[in-house]
Amino acid sequence: MQSFINQRILPPVMKFVSTKPINALKNGMLYVMPFTIVGSIFLLLANLPVPAWSNWMASTGMVPYWNVAYNASFAIMALFAVIGIAFSYVHDEGYEGLPAGMIAATCFLMVMRPSNGVTIGEKVVVTPAQMAQTTFIDRDWLGGKGMIAAILIGLIVGIVYSWFLKKNITIKLPDQVPPNVASSFTALIPATVLITGFMLIYLFFDKVTHSTMTEWIYKAIQTPLQGLTDSFGGMLAIAFLVPFLWFFGVHGATIVGGIMGPLLQANALDNQKILDSGKALTVANGGHIVTQQLMDQFMTVTGSGMTIGLVVFMVFFAKSEQWKTLGRLSLVPGVFNINEPILFAAPVVMNPILGVPFFLAPMASAILTWVAMRLGWIPLFGGTLVPWTTPPIISGFLVGGIKIAIWQALMLVLTFFIYLPFARKQDQILSAQEHGENTEEIINEAEAK
Repeated sequence: MQSFINQRILPPVMKFVSTKPINALKNGMLYVMPFTIVGSIFLLLANLPVPAWSNWMASTGMVPYWNVAYNASFAIMALFAVIGIAFSYVHDEGYEGLPAGMIAATCFLMVMRPSNGVTIGEKVVVTPAQMAQTTFIDRDWLGGKGMIAAILIGLIVGIVYSWFLKKNITIKLPDQVPPNVASSFTALIPATVLITGFMLIYLFFDKVTHSTMTEWIYKAIQTPLQGLTDSFGGMLAIAFLVPFLWFFGVHGATIVGGIMGPLLQANALDNQKILDSGKALTVANGGHIVTQQLMDQFMTVTGSGMTIGLVVFMVFFAKSEQWKTLGRLSLVPGVFNINEPILFAAPVVMNPILGVPFFLAPMASAILTWVAMRLGWIPLFGGTLVPWTTPPIISGFLVGGIKIAIWQALMLVLTFFIYLPFARKQDQILSAQEHGENTEEIINEAEAK
């Protein structure tokens, strides 16, 4: 089976995740992370899931100010994404990426319809008199609703900009000209072509569809994709792919998170808008179950494969000296969601015995959490995200309150029992090897008992 997977399945998967667009998407989204985390801190200050805190914050009048910081960071993550993706693509091609990022931001803003209206219910109404006034860009399109448009525009700008530089279709200045001035003129021709092209795209959508490119992408592409990720099957695919890639030594969380992260974060932002509107955050009101928090807190918490159950077995129940030592060394990193020592030293990678619970633990946690949210036992997640190194239970409380923290603790206990029979067998093998005994006889005797 390992040979079949290594020869038939893994090569095309790795070929796909190693393509230039996927690398640009994965690396570009990393530039978004600081702003989502900082924005989440201010969102948490305004909406900490503790009634006493919420009431105190409301009485101080500070909530609007926290929201200003949130709206200028997390809420416009699509703007950061389009810059990061274009920058990463051009940088990986060996060129200065910042001009491409700035061009991408210009194109992204240009294909949105400026508006200046009053909100009636959930609809923005624009009158002819208002159109004569100063206009603004609806911030919704700079956040979760604009993510797929940002990804596409970032990739298009990166590819086109790199093509112009590869073909030397640029304005060349003498060597005596300072590099920062020369780079500005280098970007002039591709910037002119790209901005003109996206202006024509805006004209087309405005005249033909009476909409915008961003709105069309949201309705035709992003909404179905968000629905797909929010489905039970989409959740299982995420829970499976992360350990699947890790089993072969590939950083599954980074790859899957880089590709699926924009959609999962968009789901979380949609949930936050439901809360901001004053409605109850429920599935019936359009809330999403599968969000970035579900992946972070119930699929990859304590590390990919949720290996804290294995670490606990090593520390308290292992008989082999190798595992006892490794468990003690890995306990603190595991609490902070770092489990590479376990993956490569236990080992879990390419180990068919430990591979089974490595797949089962995150899938079981995700399924049970999905059911609990569907039945209303625990709340859906809003927009609050926490740094990936936040310890479990604390992270559960911060993103969803006491119910989520308790449920997360239950899922972590569950991982111990999922890993237990497989860890015991692997420990028996290691212990037998340490004592110079026949491994097969030891295993057969244990199974007989």
